[in-house]
Amino acid sequence: MNAIIPSPAFPAPTDRPPVVETYELRKVYRTGFWMNQKMVSLQGCTLQILQGETFGLLGPNGAGKTTLLKSLLGITRPTSGKGLLLGHALGDRLVKQRVGYLPENAYFYDYLTGWEFLQYVAGLFQIPALIQKKRIPELLELVGLEQSAARKKQLRQYSKGMLQRIGMAQALINDPEVVFLDEPMSGLDPLGRYQIREIILSLKAQGKTIFFNSHVLSDVEKICDRVAILARGELLCIGSLQELLGNADLYQVKIKGGKPDILRHWIPDLEFQENHWQGHLKGNPQDFIASLDLMGAQLMGMNLARPSLEEFFIQQLRQRGIYTSK
Repeated sequence: MNAIIPSPAFPAPTDRPPVVETYELRKVYRTGFWMNQKMVSLQGCTLQILQGETFGLLGPNGAGKTTLLKSLLGITRPTSGKGLLLGHALGDRLVKQRVGYLPENAYFYDYLTGWEFLQYVAGLFQIPALIQKKRIPELLELVGLEQSAARKKQLRQYSKGMLQRIGMAQALINDPEVVFLDEPMSGLDPLGRYQIREIILSLKAQGKTIFFNSHVLSDVEKICDRVAILARGELLCIGSLQELLGNADLYQVKIKGGKPDILRHWIPDLEFQENHWQGHLKGNPQDFIASLDLMGAQLMGMNLARPSLEEFFIQQLRQRGIYTSK
C-alpha cells in the first residue's frame, strides 16, 4: 500500500518507519432534530507518528482529540482524507490484533473479577490458555494489581485508580505494537497519575509506540517524545519539546554590577535594563556563579528561559483567539 505524503508544515523525523500516517483528515457530524446542522470536529489533520515514539495529543475540551483517536482506530469514519495505521487503511480488521486501546470512559463488566475480566478480553483475541496463564499475572504485576485481594475483587469494588489500571492491563493483553490511551490520567489522584505514568514509561522502555490524549500537561512533558496541540479540530503545531519550547538548559539571568566586556563572555546578548544587566547565560551555570565575585558582580536572579508546556499551550490558544482570558 502506498504511503501517505505528510504535510510539509509538520515534518517528522525519518530514522524510523511511520506507524500512523494521516493526510487532511476531516470529520463532520450532523446534528439537530432534522440532522440538518453540521459540526466540524476535525479539519485537515495531517500527522505522522513513528515506531517506538511516545506521542501526546493536547487540546481543550471539544478540540476533537477523541474524534481523531477514534478515526485512527476505525471506530468512526472520517468524512474525507486518508490515513494508515501500521501500513493498513484506517478501519482495517487485520490491524486490530496489533493495537491496544483504553478509552476515556471505559465500561467494564463489573460483576467480573480483575482476573476474569482479563481472561474475557484474552478470549476475544483468541489467546491460548497457556499464554493467558503467563500473560495475565505479568500484566497484573505491571499495573500493581498482583495482590490476591485485587485479583479476586469484583470490578464494582475497584476504585477509580484501580479501574484505570485494569483498563491499562486489558489494553496490553494482546502485547500490542501500538497503544492508544484516551485521557489515561483523567480523574486520578497524584498517586494514581504517578502509577499510570510509570506504566507508560515502562511501555516506552519496551519500544512500544504510544499515542495518548491528556489534559495533564506536566505528565505529558515528562513522558512524550513529541506532542501536538489540537484546537477546534485543527492541528496548531507538532514537534519535540525542544523544537516547541527551546533548549531546556537555557537560563535567563539578572546581574548587578560587573564589567560588561567580561560579562558578555558569559552572556552574549547582555543588555542593561533599569539598574541591572540581563540576558541568556552561555556556559555552565555553576561555573558562572562561582566566577561572579571575581567579576565584581552580584546575581539578582536566574530562571529557566524555556516556558513550561502549559505556558506554551496557553500561548498557542491565545495567538489564535481561542483563549482570551488574562
